[in-house]
Amino acid sequence: MKLGTKLIHAGVAPDPSTGAIMTPIFQTSTYVQSAPGQHKGYEYARTQNPTRDALQNALAAIENGTHGISFGSGLAATDGVMKLLSPGDEVIATNDLYGGTYRIFTKVFERYGIKFTFIGMEDAKNIEAHITPQTKMIWLETPTNPLLKIIDIAACAQIARKNEIMLCVDNTFASPYLQNPLDLGADIVLHSATKYLGGHSDVVHGVVIVKNEELAKQLYFIQNSCGAVPGPQDCFLVLRGIKTLHVRMQRHCENGIIIANFLRNHAKVDKVFWPGFTDHPNHDIAKQQMRGFGGMISFTLKDDNIEAANRILSNTHLFSLAESLGGVESLIGHPASMTHASIPREERIKNGLADSLIRLSVGIEDAGDLTDDLNKAIG
Repeated sequence: MKLGTKLIHAGVAPDPSTGAIMTPIFQTSTYVQSAPGQHKGYEYARTQNPTRDALQNALAAIENGTHGISFGSGLAATDGVMKLLSPGDEVIATNDLYGGTYRIFTKVFERYGIKFTFIGMEDAKNIEAHITPQTKMIWLETPTNPLLKIIDIAACAQIARKNEIMLCVDNTFASPYLQNPLDLGADIVLHSATKYLGGHSDVVHGVVIVKNEELAKQLYFIQNSCGAVPGPQDCFLVLRGIKTLHVRMQRHCENGIIIANFLRNHAKVDKVFWPGFTDHPNHDIAKQQMRGFGGMISFTLKDDNIEAANRILSNTHLFSLAESLGGVESLIGHPASMTHASIPREERIKNGLADSLIRLSVGIEDAGDLTDDLNKAIG
């Protein structure tokens, strides 16, 4: 199946009991057994749920994996992946990443003896200098949040294989429509399904997808043992969102091109971060590993101060000032005080995240209305 067909059909089937074309919401906490240990494949809803199973199968299919493991949020999925490690293990992570990921790494898992090294990965060769015998995982986002840096997944996978290290790719910004890290050699792909997969700002969900059977068993064990599972209503909403991912992402990409070029040509805008520009660092790598450049854009102002940024953030009407991304509606945010506030300022500045940086999640509204909205707010 080609991608558009796969997104609608893969991993799901009409309900066998009724013929319902949409997977039912199995809102139950437990399942009746005919005798101890004799059941229809379901015992307790933390462990299994038919709605969740359908979603997990669909998610595995659209990322070209074999197993999808759903969690109650993107950070719960991150928590599950980190629990594959043991005290004394080391992780090499990109230094431009979601603030919540940085927080759970440094404030939670460092307390349990896992060491994290944050480095620039725009040149994948930089990773090798930081590998030690204790290194067990490479963690990357691409495009990164919020500076849209591009990291060569295939090159990182080659380094990981050579050193017998797991490679985990947070694919939230790209979505499976634009990029499939497992095809490029990653061991684990992770999504905050709250974002593009759900796509309608109405659900919180996370997922991990793998190809390796043993890795899947470990993650299912963590999912069940630690219990950070999503409810069936949430699973239903993500299933629904996946069915329109391709048409939504087409419009996100189309609008992204228009907004990125509008910003680049605006007299008051300084830098625009968007991987579709031919002069964006690693643009050629983005062309190789992505099928488009998406609707995530960040920019700074020539009047580089927080007051100027705040005037824009408070004066848009179609771009709503809010956390999150990937919904059908356009969002505007201030990473330094919102999504990345948990990263110390000196670390943010060192990694290029300016106090005045503004991040856009370009929605699927009319592009002309969106440019008018930004033009009035920027002034």
